[in-house]
Amino acid sequence: MNSSSSKEFLQELKEKAKSSVPEVAEERQTYVDPTDGTVYEWDSEKRGWFPKVDEDFLASYQMNYGFTPDGEQTATVSSDSQAAGPHVPQTVQSQDQKGEKEDDQGSESKKKKRKADEGWFEVEGSKNPNVYVSGLPQDTTEEEFIEMMSKYGIIMQDPETNKPKVKLYRDQNGQIKGDGRCCYLKRESVDLAIELLDESDYKGHTIHVEQATFHLKGDYNPALKKKKKNKKKKAGKGQEKLLDWVERDERKKNERIIVFKNMFDAKDFEKNPLLITELRDDMKAECEKFGEVRKVIVFDRNKEGVCSVAFATFEGAETCLPVMNGRWFAGRRITAEKWDGKTNFKVEETDKQKEERLDEWEKYLAGELD
Repeated sequence: MNSSSSKEFLQELKEKAKSSVPEVAEERQTYVDPTDGTVYEWDSEKRGWFPKVDEDFLASYQMNYGFTPDGEQTATVSSDSQAAGPHVPQTVQSQDQKGEKEDDQGSESKKKKRKADEGWFEVEGSKNPNVYVSGLPQDTTEEEFIEMMSKYGIIMQDPETNKPKVKLYRDQNGQIKGDGRCCYLKRESVDLAIELLDESDYKGHTIHVEQATFHLKGDYNPALKKKKKNKKKKAGKGQEKLLDWVERDERKKNERIIVFKNMFDAKDFEKNPLLITELRDDMKAECEKFGEVRKVIVFDRNKEGVCSVAFATFEGAETCLPVMNGRWFAGRRITAEKWDGKTNFKVEETDKQKEERLDEWEKYLAGELD
């Protein structure tokens, strides 16, 4: 606010204070704010509470905003400081200048913080799930190392390779040096491995186990930092399967599906399509003797007379296979085998076959066919 505008504003406040009639002011309702003691009066025309303009209000305004009646900006100095010594001029900054200064300070602090974060960092011992093993025989293989270390905890899997995170260190010639590192899924496995495996005998060698520490060589260079791959994988994804107590069958789902052949003649369905539903119901009822059946499919256009039965469990499929293979069904000797997961037994109908089928169906409905 410049000096000219402040003069006009103060003059307007004075005129308003002088023009106010005492009789009217007494009739108006007033309200005192208990927090700061400001007096408010009710304006019936504007229908609202406004600060009461009087000498006290003008004095408070000048003290808060630092403007004299002449429009000059001054700084308020306490009485104690005046008594202590001569008056020292003080610079009063505008709100915009303060905001810009705070923004500059904030940006500088962020830059300093960002620079402080760059550099090598150490992993806390309470959060470090790695163990370092030394004294291993030089003929130790990675499979043997994994087998030994997995006895003391679940080994973390690398999200990119899906292999256990272990490493056997080698020399410049590629030969095993006799030490290695293992990363566990849980920090508690580190203590267990140290307690049970440290100073133990392995293939005639005394091995030493301790929590791994990382010593990085050289100065930190952010330009050498590996770029993040576009394909992000959440750390520990899929590890929950290793932590639960549920026994999981790793066999493929197609091994739950049994394929039956020589079950029917495709021409029979052309004459009576209702036979498809009957055959499906018969197959489901027969196979439910071996276990829960999820789905039965009749490939009615397949010349080999193929049906497939999907069981809910692998055990049901394994029980059904030897019993149904080579069995006689509706006067036909059928074969049974597990689905290979690739072969598609569905045969698409040609336009000619569709036309013939519709003609046969019309004749059947008209009673021309038995």
